[in-house]
Amino acid sequence: MSLAASISIAAQSLANINLGFAIISQNVANASTPGYQAEQQTEVTLDAGGVGMGVTSGPTQIASSPALQAQLYQQNAEASAADTTSSALQNLQPVLGTVGQGNDLGSLLTNLQSSFSTLLNDPGSQTQQVAVVNAAQSVAQQVNAMSAAYGQARQAAQDGLASNVTALNTALARVGTLNNQIVALTVQGASSADLQNQRNQALTTISSLVSARFVAQSNGAMAIFTTGGAQLPTDGSAMLSVATASAGAAAYYPGGGLPGILLGSADITANLTGGTIGANLTLRDQTLPTYQGEIDEFAESLATRFSAQGLTLFSDPSGNVPAGSGAPAQSGYIGFASVMTVNPTVAATPADVRDGTQDVAGTANGASAYTVNPNGLAGFTVMIDRVLNYTFSADVQDGVTQPAPNVSGLGAAGTLNAPFAAPATLGDFANDVTAAQSTDSSSASTAATDATGVQTALSSTLNGQTGVDVDSQLSRMVQLQNAYGANGKIISTIENMFQTLLSDIVPLSG
Repeated sequence: MSLAASISIAAQSLANINLGFAIISQNVANASTPGYQAEQQTEVTLDAGGVGMGVTSGPTQIASSPALQAQLYQQNAEASAADTTSSALQNLQPVLGTVGQGNDLGSLLTNLQSSFSTLLNDPGSQTQQVAVVNAAQSVAQQVNAMSAAYGQARQAAQDGLASNVTALNTALARVGTLNNQIVALTVQGASSADLQNQRNQALTTISSLVSARFVAQSNGAMAIFTTGGAQLPTDGSAMLSVATASAGAAAYYPGGGLPGILLGSADITANLTGGTIGANLTLRDQTLPTYQGEIDEFAESLATRFSAQGLTLFSDPSGNVPAGSGAPAQSGYIGFASVMTVNPTVAATPADVRDGTQDVAGTANGASAYTVNPNGLAGFTVMIDRVLNYTFSADVQDGVTQPAPNVSGLGAAGTLNAPFAAPATLGDFANDVTAAQSTDSSSASTAATDATGVQTALSSTLNGQTGVDVDSQLSRMVQLQNAYGANGKIISTIENMFQTLLSDIVPLSG
């Protein structure tokens, strides 16, 4: 092999070594970057007629574990969805209170029942009459507060979808830009490792927003599909959108004033599951309107059972008790819980809690007949007995069961179901509502903790396989330093040989 060839080989080796130092620097600098995959130098052996001519650098590659990476992306979606759900439901807990702790709906209803029992001992006491009204107002205020909390959480989910879709569009556009750059470099046979790492960051963002599959293409691009089968565009040909809307108690999706998520003009809401988007859709369209349906049903049952006995204690601000029949089942009282109050007539005349507010004709399948305190007696107890014996019990009169509240077909669209059987008494109903929703919150919190734990474990495993090991990078650097010194020595030696050779050449004379 000639000296010139040796110098060429050594020089090429130095160029490879310099690239190796650059890769090490890049890796070490990103050792703490979440999701960063270590870049790896590749080399191609050169030869001329079967004679080795050193090596040249091939395209830099990133360490990868496709199967494990796919698992982590899916777990990102699950963890993000669980965390979104848990946060939303945890925010409701201060309003719900805790069963049996005095701050929950059941406890406040028990206080109202107790206030009637106390009034029974002295029905003419104005102080005790006012105490009943105040206890009733506390129940109404708790119902109002729960309804308001559900409405606020539901609106937050609707508003969250708008920001989620914006973030998804941004990440998809970023993937599209990087796809184009990676494809161009792939065609040239050049390295795209840095761009692939940047794209992985965008894919991680997408996986936290919606459950998706990422499919590598032969040209280096990455195609993105939802687990529901819809392909998400990265070329800017269409964008996702969701209209702003008011998520009131009467609103629902689809067809009830709440928007779907569109891809161009196509509604792909059903294809978007998992991640923050999937969680917000479930909260908006299932979980929170079910809670609203439950509290509306409780409010209507509460007002109706009192009114049936001859005391319209609870009503809307105009003094009306909503009708309890229709199609869907709650069509006559959607959102009643948000406006229910103590009947203004009773609030102005607390003695009504003793006397009643209207006569009852009485029916075989309903309440028995009743006449409002006919003689204005201060010691009148018939209404109080009716409330204690029937309003708060499972029977509307002796031997006749109270009409069962609706626990299915709830909501404005009539498609929602409570997770408990129809309760017999108002007390059972109040406790069932609070307990079921508290259980949901506890389960969501546990699910979020578990999902995050799995996510952390997968991330750690993947990082162990594809992330930056600083120790190995430093070891590699030492190897390159030694190789640099050896190749530098070769060049220096050959240079000395050339100088010796040239000094021994005798100039030709004319």
